[in-house]
Amino acid sequence: MAQGTTVPKLNFEYWLDKAIEWGQATTLESQKDVCLHLPQLQEFLHQIYETLKHMDSIVAIQQFPLIGQLLGRLCWNPFVIGYDESQKTLMWCLCCLYSSEPQNPVELKANSWIRSLLCHLLSSSKWESNEAETSTFISTLGYTSADYYCHLVKNMVFSLVTELRGNQFNGLNIQGRVSASHVNAVSLFCLPLITLPDLTPLLETLLLYHGGASKEILSSEFLEAVNEAFLKKKISLPESAIFSLWLRHLPSLEKATLYLLDQLVSIQLNSLEEVACVIKDSLLPQAASHPAIFRIVNEIFKNALMETDGAPEVMTAVQVFTQLFLQAHQNENRQHKFPLKAYFPRHHQPLVTALLRCPFELPTTQWSQHLKHISDMLKALVEDTNISSLADLFEIWFLIARFGEWLDIAAEQLLKAAVEPDALLWLLAFYYCPQNENQQRTQTMVEAQTVYNHLMKLFSCTVLSVKDLEAAVHSIMDIEQCCNQHLITHLLTNFLLFSSGGHMIAQEFIYHITETTDTSKEVCSLLIRTAYRINRNGEENQRTVKLLNELLQKLTLKV
Repeated sequence: MAQGTTVPKLNFEYWLDKAIEWGQATTLESQKDVCLHLPQLQEFLHQIYETLKHMDSIVAIQQFPLIGQLLGRLCWNPFVIGYDESQKTLMWCLCCLYSSEPQNPVELKANSWIRSLLCHLLSSSKWESNEAETSTFISTLGYTSADYYCHLVKNMVFSLVTELRGNQFNGLNIQGRVSASHVNAVSLFCLPLITLPDLTPLLETLLLYHGGASKEILSSEFLEAVNEAFLKKKISLPESAIFSLWLRHLPSLEKATLYLLDQLVSIQLNSLEEVACVIKDSLLPQAASHPAIFRIVNEIFKNALMETDGAPEVMTAVQVFTQLFLQAHQNENRQHKFPLKAYFPRHHQPLVTALLRCPFELPTTQWSQHLKHISDMLKALVEDTNISSLADLFEIWFLIARFGEWLDIAAEQLLKAAVEPDALLWLLAFYYCPQNENQQRTQTMVEAQTVYNHLMKLFSCTVLSVKDLEAAVHSIMDIEQCCNQHLITHLLTNFLLFSSGGHMIAQEFIYHITETTDTSKEVCSLLIRTAYRINRNGEENQRTVKLLNELLQKLTLKV
């Protein structure tokens, strides 16, 4: 219908007089009169909607000054809203009058009034009760109150979904059929009903709807409410709808990421499988297949690491997230998916390619050589004079850190395989001490080399005592730089797990380390990661697996 088409003024005055006369249809006479006029009234309301949906809300109110009074009175008449599609049509008319960008207090007040009417129309049923004033009319139709309104909502949702999807038939945007302000009003109408299961198809349709507008057409309140309900598991939506939500509303993506980090930090997790389950359940690794989402999540993780000074639980979350992201990307069926290197565009691509290799895609006999290759490239990159700022250095460090499985394997290979230790020690030294100001990293290498040589002399001993490792313990306790302490703790823990004699003193020794150096969380995180890798690889002897489980049981009680 053209915008210039009007509904005759006489009809508005006639129906307003009728609405005033009927009131809330509390008398038998008024009820009979309402029933007599319901078919004509519904036709009139449909006429109004067909006109309003092509008009600006301000123009509509100016052209039809009686419309607010009329709709307001009809919304409170149970016989009117209970008849056929009248309730749905009333809702649509109210949505057309809603100002998506109110300019003054009057429009703000009108919006508030419209929201209250919309809430009333859908909540007047007292969803879980059968109060007398609501059920009198419905019971005459042979319905219970709950059944009646359930069918009503389903029909309304179906109608809305059909109209919105029809506006983008076959992916084409047919301009003018549904206005942006109209869609915005529909999103606001959903606010009090977000968690209603019957509304799910409409939520999905709205989140996937764009309509060709240059700016966001859904209300921010709606997007925030859907995100909040999803995070608290009050609603279930298809992945595509959630991904679209995060792409079109940055605050929701940020909140989802911070919510995940808060979960992982606050909940006691005893295995990496549990960590992976929580992260995967968030849908963030799957959503990160879109580079825009990946970049935002990446930035939040970096900030979290800086703010927590590299807390073990945050670092573990980042590393597991990266693994799950890579799995989701690999399993993605899209024909034109982004290459993995596109997610790390500012980094040295050969280094990215090497880090992206899953350890279990290579024979274990090739791990040491692959790690040496990574270390050589990294060292050449870090010692390049172009890498001068701390920001650049941090970016390189964060790239290495998120592929932490290779770092753990490096520490294992130093003890378990016949390797040239310098490259692998340098890789670990860089991770634990990326800066080399005042020769910090150089000093870390010297101390790590000393402890490593001492451990290798003892590695083949079948009988060991705590006294045999006292020199290494003293080196941890005497070290002023915490980065050196972390590296040596890493080497010592692996020694206890994988050496013949280490098993005998592991529990006593690790208890001593964690008590004297306050590294319980760090050691527990390392043991959890090691257990996860062994379970995946399945090559380690059962004695080591049993020791790991015993150590984790005791440490998780302390943490």
